Amino acid sequence: MSVIDDIKARLDIVDVVSPYVALQKSGRGFKANCPFHNEKTPSFVVNPERQSWRCFGACAEGGGAFDFVMKAENMDFGQALHLLAQRTGVQLEKRGDPEKSDILHSVNRAAANFYQETLKTEEGRQARNYIDSRKLNDSSIEKFILGYSPSSGDGLKSHLLLHDFKIEQAIEAGLVRQDEESGRTYDFFRGRLMFPIFDRRGNVVGFGGRALDDSNPKYINTSATSIFDKRNTLYALNFAIDKIRDQRTAVVVEGYMDAIAAHEHGYTNVVASMGTALTEQQVAQLRTLAD
Repeated sequence: MSVIDDIKARLDIVDVVSPYVALQKSGRGFKANCPFHNEKTPSFVVNPERQSWRCFGACAEGGGAFDFVMKAENMDFGQALHLLAQRTGVQLEKRGDPEKSDILHSVNRAAANFYQETLKTEEGRQARNYIDSRKLNDSSIEKFILGYSPSSGDGLKSHLLLHDFKIEQAIEAGLVRQDEESGRTYDFFRGRLMFPIFDRRGNVVGFGGRALDDSNPKYINTSATSIFDKRNTLYALNFAIDKIRDQRTAVVVEGYMDAIAAHEHGYTNVVASMGTALTEQQVAQLRTLAD
């Protein structure tokens, strides 16, 4: 069970909502004047069986406990998570210290720059040919810092060590792996077209790598680290955030190339779920930005 599921299991939607509005019993549920807009006739309904709420009036919104707290307290998902965890007694994992995060951001940025330069070499020709086949222009390649990971297995590792990063830092960032039996270290991404993944502030927090042959899986991503969790991350959000807020609308596509192509053609409120179904955390981020 995930932390979110644990919190939900300990919550009762009636207990969550009742401090904010006077609920009246109505059939198998409850009703009240909506706390989010002025009205004389109650249009706000709470359904204990479904653990949900909905306004059938001007708001025409609804959801679960997290959605209600976010709206009632004007919070983002992370803030609501901490509040409800505190209320239910669920222990959240502590975030890494800022200095450690800065180091991992630096390691990832150095890796992105290395992959970007490698793309321009003869070894990166196959990756460039694939990019050309997708009709991306040079400005998009530079903007999204597309790159290529050499197939040698130690190109990035050697580069990072040469630039005074420690092997432990590269391992912690998910860029280098270590064989448990032999102790040998090697690059995680090898022979792949590389897509740096940014947080909303523009820090490189991870990577997606696309195979250029018949290798499976076709795409691999950085494993979860102290600065990257794929479930909480939307590709290209750092480039789309202002337009999403301005238009109060976000468009979600599946893959990296889909998002890049959309931005290239002027659709700059587009983000990508990186090939997976949208998570509750991703939806909550977009809902907060578009509200």
